[in-house]
Amino acid sequence: MALSQPVRRVLEHRRSIESYGFKREDGLWDIEARMIDVKTETVALPIRGEVPAGEPFHDLGLRITLDQQFLIHEVEAFIDASPFPICPNITVAFKKLEGTRIGAGWSRQCKTLLGGHRGCTHLNELLPVIATTAVQTLWPSIDADVMKLGAPLMINSCHSWAQNSEVIKVLLPEHFTPVDPDNTDSTPKSSN
Repeated sequence: MALSQPVRRVLEHRRSIESYGFKREDGLWDIEARMIDVKTETVALPIRGEVPAGEPFHDLGLRITLDQQFLIHEVEAFIDASPFPICPNITVAFKKLEGTRIGAGWSRQCKTLLGGHRGCTHLNELLPVIATTAVQTLWPSIDADVMKLGAPLMINSCHSWAQNSEVIKVLLPEHFTPVDPDNTDSTPKSSN
């Protein structure tokens, strides 16, 4: 592990997130993500009752089926463990993502469709995981240039993908701009 040695401590909570990308025999792709939260001590919840230590506090996930252009054809969600018995009722809402396309603006669209009371905080946390897993799964597995398809989603998403980085200059030169993305004011500064 690359982190420094911590002070003495006791584990209280473990969150595991796994994601997988599958190529289907019909030419589509399944991207799945699952989150499991486990407490190390028994927790008493007012409606659910006791959640014994080591048993899932949350166990939920998503499967998104998409094509090579990142268009979502089908969505399935599940909640097998949650703090409240009504939590699984929201899974059907995630079908609203069918017909949307992972790419620039998709996160914003997800918030509009499923933000707040319209969705589930924890399933929503899996959507960015699904998106990045989709890009990693389809590239370099498909004939289409995923770099070009994903450029609007990836440009300025992190340090390496900054519009003025060497990565963009080499891989996507048509998107390279030597301007610092944090300094959009291109007016020359006076040295006086």
